Amino acid sequence: MSIVENAIYRNGRRVESPRSLEETYDLLQRMLEHPGEPSASESGDTVVAWIGLYRPDPDETRSLAEHFHLHELAVEDTVQAHQRPKMERYGETLFTVIRPAVYQDATETVEIGEIHIFTGPHFVITIRHSESSGVGRVRKRVEEDRELLCFGPDGVLYALLDQIVDDYFPVLGGLENDIDEIEDALFAGQPNVSQRIYELAREINDFHRGVAPLSNVMQRYFTGFTKYGTHEELQHRLRDVLDHVIQVSGKLESMRASLTDAMSVDSTLTTARQNEAAMQQNEQMKKISSWAAILFAPSIVGSIYGMNFTHMPELDWRLGYPMSLGLMLLVAVVLYAVFKVKNWL
Repeated sequence: MSIVENAIYRNGRRVESPRSLEETYDLLQRMLEHPGEPSASESGDTVVAWIGLYRPDPDETRSLAEHFHLHELAVEDTVQAHQRPKMERYGETLFTVIRPAVYQDATETVEIGEIHIFTGPHFVITIRHSESSGVGRVRKRVEEDRELLCFGPDGVLYALLDQIVDDYFPVLGGLENDIDEIEDALFAGQPNVSQRIYELAREINDFHRGVAPLSNVMQRYFTGFTKYGTHEELQHRLRDVLDHVIQVSGKLESMRASLTDAMSVDSTLTTARQNEAAMQQNEQMKKISSWAAILFAPSIVGSIYGMNFTHMPELDWRLGYPMSLGLMLLVAVVLYAVFKVKNWL
């Protein structure tokens, strides 16, 4: 079985821990047919079954759909997974998709998960498709806070949204630290900075796609507060979650702008370094060319008198040898002076 944890709550207290889906159905039905004493904080009896699953198989999903009358489109989405954040209401059942995130410091990556939540009159079904989700912490929190459970399934949904959105902030902290390191590396001239920028930009874009739609999704959800009788205190708490979502989205937009600027700076610095290297190479070529010219002129004179022709006018001239040496020296000195003046040497 893919059941991670399963419990039935009455008036904010955990009263049953079924070991199977069939047992859950049976116990929930009996509790609804035999109401208990009203709780102190609510005017009626609050019974909620919370079933937590991890990648359930088709038979389990089909069983849940049949018993709780889950819409076939929502069931299809949860089987296929890979959904964007959304909230869709099918009759009395609300289907919510949210993407938790965990920052992996060792690899500088953001691990994006996926949780599907079905909330109905007396049930909450959480189906997670990732290793880490924070659902266990949420269950512990609501069991310690009876007020949330007395709000019914909406209270559990709020707690899940609140925890997952709060978990976004440590991810933002890790990403901000990476951006600071990239800015330092840019001006330090460290290698592979461009690759690191593009990889971090990809992580931020993936994270942004998992967060950005949540703002509009929650705002549409808020329009049904009156129709579906959402408790006023719960409305305030959900709006606080929305404020946090907007903060996260704003910071992600700022990070994307910072990385765009970093890409521009990296391109400018790379071009500047390439130009500097080209200038240095050009200076070296000037020196090499200058010395080649200085050595080339005497070589011409020497090569002429090394041709060993029989009839050459200067061969019998007594001053021919010193004159040829002097000519070589004179040409070399003149060329050296010219190149020195031009700052080639």
